[in-house]
Amino acid sequence: MGLPSFDVSMILIMVLYLLGFLNLTSAAVPNYRVHYCTNDTTYTPNSTYQVNLSYLLSSLSSNATREGGFYNATAGQTPDTSTYGLFLCRGDLSTDACRDCVAFAATEIVRVYCPVEKVAVIWYDECMLRYSNRSIFSTMQERPGYFMWNTRNATQPDQFRRLAVSTLNDLVPRAANATSGAKKFAVKAVTNASGLQELQTLYSLVQCTPDINSSDCSTCLREAITSLPKCGPCDGKQGGRVLSPSCNVRFETYPFYLTQSAAAPAPTPIPVLLPPARGKDKISTLTIVIIVASIAVSLVIISLSYCFQRRKARKKKPNALPKENANEITTVESLQFDFATIEAATNKFSDDNKLGGGGFGEVYKGTFPNGQDIAVKRLSGSSEQGAEEFKNEIVVVAKLQHRSLVRLLGFCLEGREKMLVYEFVPNKSLDYFLFGPDKQRLLDWPSRYKIIRGIARGILYIHEDSRLKVIHRDLKASNILLDEEMNPKISDFGMARLFGVDQTEGNTNRIVGTYGYMSPEYAMQGQFSAKSDVYSFGVLVLEILSGKNNASFYESDTAVDLLTYAWKHWSNGTSFELLDPTLGDSYATNEVIQCIHIGLLCVQENPDDRPTMASIVVMLESYSVTLPTPEKPAFFLQGGLNQSSRPTKELESDRSSSKSIPLSVDESKITEVYPR
Repeated sequence: MGLPSFDVSMILIMVLYLLGFLNLTSAAVPNYRVHYCTNDTTYTPNSTYQVNLSYLLSSLSSNATREGGFYNATAGQTPDTSTYGLFLCRGDLSTDACRDCVAFAATEIVRVYCPVEKVAVIWYDECMLRYSNRSIFSTMQERPGYFMWNTRNATQPDQFRRLAVSTLNDLVPRAANATSGAKKFAVKAVTNASGLQELQTLYSLVQCTPDINSSDCSTCLREAITSLPKCGPCDGKQGGRVLSPSCNVRFETYPFYLTQSAAAPAPTPIPVLLPPARGKDKISTLTIVIIVASIAVSLVIISLSYCFQRRKARKKKPNALPKENANEITTVESLQFDFATIEAATNKFSDDNKLGGGGFGEVYKGTFPNGQDIAVKRLSGSSEQGAEEFKNEIVVVAKLQHRSLVRLLGFCLEGREKMLVYEFVPNKSLDYFLFGPDKQRLLDWPSRYKIIRGIARGILYIHEDSRLKVIHRDLKASNILLDEEMNPKISDFGMARLFGVDQTEGNTNRIVGTYGYMSPEYAMQGQFSAKSDVYSFGVLVLEILSGKNNASFYESDTAVDLLTYAWKHWSNGTSFELLDPTLGDSYATNEVIQCIHIGLLCVQENPDDRPTMASIVVMLESYSVTLPTPEKPAFFLQGGLNQSSRPTKELESDRSSSKSIPLSVDESKITEVYPR
């Protein structure tokens, strides 16, 4: 019995089905890499600027099918409400892939990453999108810039580095001198060269936005290429890249752009002598079987090759965070450092580099080969709670970017080693200056007022303006770091809790924090909310004003706490006696009264009576705001307090269970913090 014959239409249906399957296999959400947005300029929801930004993003999305893979546009009629934007797709992408990436970026950048910021840039593997409240067209911009690198080491690092740099430099003229209107884009694949292993290929890419001129494109690319060897963690790696608003460069030992070598070649067709056709619409069964089988095999091979290359491109080190949190920190490949890099930077964790330590482990100062100073928090390998804090801190801090927050540069996770890598903040912590008798005079009133306002903006950001809603739960003077200009940076998010968008408070049976800074509803009932951080901020404000540690009052002869002390002076009309004597008369009267008033509003017993951080920032920015009258602070004491009746150090409740809260991260044990 012979095989049945098929209509040509049936063959086409089968081929289309297989092509559809291939399309489903290869379609993917763009690969997010990094974003940047600044809180220096923000807009109000439902404002004219937001409307114009929506029009702009819509325009960019609708023009993403242009052949050039680039488009810029403006929306708005007045300088104050106008917004300027552009996108750049990787030069090898199809118009459909470009459209998909731009549409996704235009949605996600305002929905997830930069909801109220006027200046923003976001990079994916496939495209870059940016906008600003000032014109950004035809102007080279290298900042912000980001390094990224492959975590695998080159076998011959010196030769490989020279090959990568020379190959990228060779591509610069091709990209920069492209004809007007053409893509400023060039790629190159090199094999059998010094520095490469046998059968290894080096793939390189450079690209500029087409709106800048040839000279600026060349300058941008050359400087990016020159900076690669100076990036300490990038050196000697099998891949690296530099991302900036006007250009980008990249090299890898696997094909990361579309090229014939990126997919396995289809097998050579077997020559078949076809018999004469029997009719207009009929083909022999044997021919049909051969055609369909060849197409199916080819498409399956292409699909499998594509998937293999995708997995290879995303390959990470074997040590990773637990599954539930892995996707939270691996979206930016440059976050991960290898142990050897950190060990070298800290001089093998020498005692001379040690900044401090505690139950969680030690903190070391380090320096990368490019001269960048870092602070490394090395968690104790035997500390179970330390591992939890490590997980919590990365998940939270990696998503938070604000000038008043300490910046997480990366992490190391190899075997039992768990380390967090932060920017190095040279002036230690606020308590070092505030409570040190020899250091208090270095904090004049302008510095203290700037610190108060900076802390307020940082807390407002984590409460309301970041993509996450975060309750810090351990705000205190030792967790406020000071940079070289005495700007405050909030640190240590190991105790932080994530809240859902509409969530206002949470409950826990595990109390973590520091007495003296903990709100009464949290310390006694385990209830915490944004108002818990407001309470801690109020204590900080009163400490900054007085130069006195809230805990020191427990050991004083007066036997009253700082809140009681401040309230009595406020009630008696002697508020200025609260001030640190080292300030002398060098302060602004209205600012001091305003800060004392705000501090007392924050430490009221009823959380509902405390202002929000948004209100506090407005109070600090304007003298025309009428402040409500504060009530007696929580823990207000009429008489003395025995030192032993209240602890002065960090504590953890001996109750061990915790309730489930949406988007929460398990609490960690109280620890020392960097730099303490």
